[in-house]
Amino acid sequence: MSKILLLLLTLWTGFSYLNAQEVVRDDDQQVAQWRGPGRDGKYPETALLEEWPAEGPRMLWSFEGLGAGMGSPVVANDMIYVTGIPDTLRGMGRLFAFTLEGKPLWTKDYGTDFTALFAGARSTPTVAGDRLYLESGNGQVYCLNALTGEQLWKVDFFTDFQADSIQFGFSESLLVDGDRLYCTPGGKYNNLVALNRFTGEKIWGSPGSGEQATYSSPVLFHHHGRPIIANLTASTIMGLDARTGEVLWRFYQFQDNKIHANTPVYSNGDLLVSSTSRKDSSGLVMLRLSPGGDSARVLWRNREVINLSGGAILNDSSIYMSAYIQPRWYCLDRATGKTRYISRELGGGVVIYADGRYYCYTEREGEMALAEATPDTFRVISRFRIPLGTAQHWAHPVISRGMLLVRHGEALMVYDIRRKST
Repeated sequence: MSKILLLLLTLWTGFSYLNAQEVVRDDDQQVAQWRGPGRDGKYPETALLEEWPAEGPRMLWSFEGLGAGMGSPVVANDMIYVTGIPDTLRGMGRLFAFTLEGKPLWTKDYGTDFTALFAGARSTPTVAGDRLYLESGNGQVYCLNALTGEQLWKVDFFTDFQADSIQFGFSESLLVDGDRLYCTPGGKYNNLVALNRFTGEKIWGSPGSGEQATYSSPVLFHHHGRPIIANLTASTIMGLDARTGEVLWRFYQFQDNKIHANTPVYSNGDLLVSSTSRKDSSGLVMLRLSPGGDSARVLWRNREVINLSGGAILNDSSIYMSAYIQPRWYCLDRATGKTRYISRELGGGVVIYADGRYYCYTEREGEMALAEATPDTFRVISRFRIPLGTAQHWAHPVISRGMLLVRHGEALMVYDIRRKST
């Protein structure tokens, strides 16, 4: 191989790797979305700090004035996008666009958003190339130009899909795959739908379980080559053929307030679902799919772990997650669901993962912690308290371009977590 060809290959590989830090590519479009490329809380960043200074990593910039909201930021097109409701009396939802350095570029008032129970914009935007998709708590789906904010199309869950309202507002983060956009209006006729993401026209609508929507986001995975979508409705876990909307399997899943706020996590033929808040709920469950994906069975259930919305990380033979509100961080055996150990070093909250470390954001205390965990031990390496923001610490942090992005209510904070070269 010539030196010139080797140099070009090296440059191309490096460029592709940098893109992978931010997005997952899909049909030559860049897709940035909720909880990372696989919607599993894992971010492909490397060369990150192995520990933080006592006061925390250096804050690069912050912005206060997003208004009420709990959706995460998303990074794409060398921009950062996040939603909020600056004036809850007026109720208008607003999309903010910043440069990576924190300069406000533009805002777009997309329509009224949810201001009833726990007021705030809920959806994390999904960006595919030059198009951005978001869902309001009032049940509208918007497609906007990701570079300008111009509205390209809009659909309404109630008028277009005969949806039923839900108590705490629609909260899913929309799913893009190829030329399709998937969302979950709920209801008898269009429980889950596939739209043409360029026009908003319905490709298929599945009656699914015929129930109300809930608060989780769908996940799409390829199981032995078959594209399957999994999501929850009010009391059902279901898997659908992504091409046709055919329901492949479904399982009853009870939660006392019909709150299923965790995105299912798929890994090597297994699907993890957590939607618990009390011990009489259906609990944490692992499903195992048949080779063709046409059926599934319950591998195990664990009703002791109470994780409502903090997410989980599957690594090798273990599952790492926290308890809802309580100071308990669990390591579970993936094959059996049994508890290997419980650490009480931190309050309960959200977990994401990058570069061999776990990033834990506690719900009550507003602490951000860097931890290492193995099947035998959980150790907090560093921690600091989030200094800005309002209301609940519910937004899931994001890692991109060597930055840790933390949204707390009206405030967005961006930290430098790159490892310094020596």
